[in-house]
Amino acid sequence: MLATASLLAQTADLDLVIRHVLAGLGHGLHAGRERGAGVEFSEYRAYVPGDEWRRVDWKLLARVDRYYVREAERDSHVAIWLLLDASASMAEPSRSIEGLTKLWFARTVLGCIAAVAQRQGDAFGLIIAGQDRVAFTPASRGPRQLHKVLAQLSRVEAGGGLPDEPMLRAHLHFARSPSLIFAVSDFLDWPSPLSEALLRLRHLSHDVRLLSLSTQAEKDASFASGGAYRDPERVEGLHRFDAEAKAAYRSARSAHFDAVKTQCRQHDMPLLTASIEQAVGTVLRRWLQLAGRA
Repeated sequence: MLATASLLAQTADLDLVIRHVLAGLGHGLHAGRERGAGVEFSEYRAYVPGDEWRRVDWKLLARVDRYYVREAERDSHVAIWLLLDASASMAEPSRSIEGLTKLWFARTVLGCIAAVAQRQGDAFGLIIAGQDRVAFTPASRGPRQLHKVLAQLSRVEAGGGLPDEPMLRAHLHFARSPSLIFAVSDFLDWPSPLSEALLRLRHLSHDVRLLSLSTQAEKDASFASGGAYRDPERVEGLHRFDAEAKAAYRSARSAHFDAVKTQCRQHDMPLLTASIEQAVGTVLRRWLQLAGRA
């Protein structure tokens, strides 16, 4: 698994990585398309007693001498939104897999979701929050939209802080229509302008689903003893990791994420926590399954 992850992390072609991850995944994003006598043709299926005769394809009957019903789908008009935290803390690298960072993992997962959305025929858009600003790609459908979103994800670099609340709020105009939001961050800052934006979207009855990423070293405090660390989003101070500091770090981290999980439960926002050393496909599958139970 580590060999595969290392190989993927060294691959610059995001589209190639996504096709590797999605091979055999077979999961959708939502049940937002209704089968029935709609206007968009989907597929044929064998006639069963109780089907409406007007849905039988009589031309096909003449060719194959069997009754088939035309299935169609009605688009639920649910747009998929991908929200990426690209602040400086997302540049944090794995201590065991060369080339792997939280940002690499996040953009790969969101790229996979964009590919699934395109395959389903959903409209999807991208919001990147980092460098103290917002980059916004409006929602659209089709292969051209997928290429545009993947290009944006490929170019993004982690840096700076999250944009402030007024700036984020100004980019939530897409929330006028029903939306499904997949947001990826390390959520080290909570509450934050990002968490407030996500809660606002949830209060507007949108479906908000979160993925919280960390490195394995962050999870178990397996930093080198005596080493020093500076918060990339703050200028003040160095943090040293002796035994006492590690114990305090574990306690503070546990309390922080307990509070995050509690608030997510209170507001019905499915949250998955994962380390970037895990297989991308495994995390993606778990996230989609978790979201599907919401």
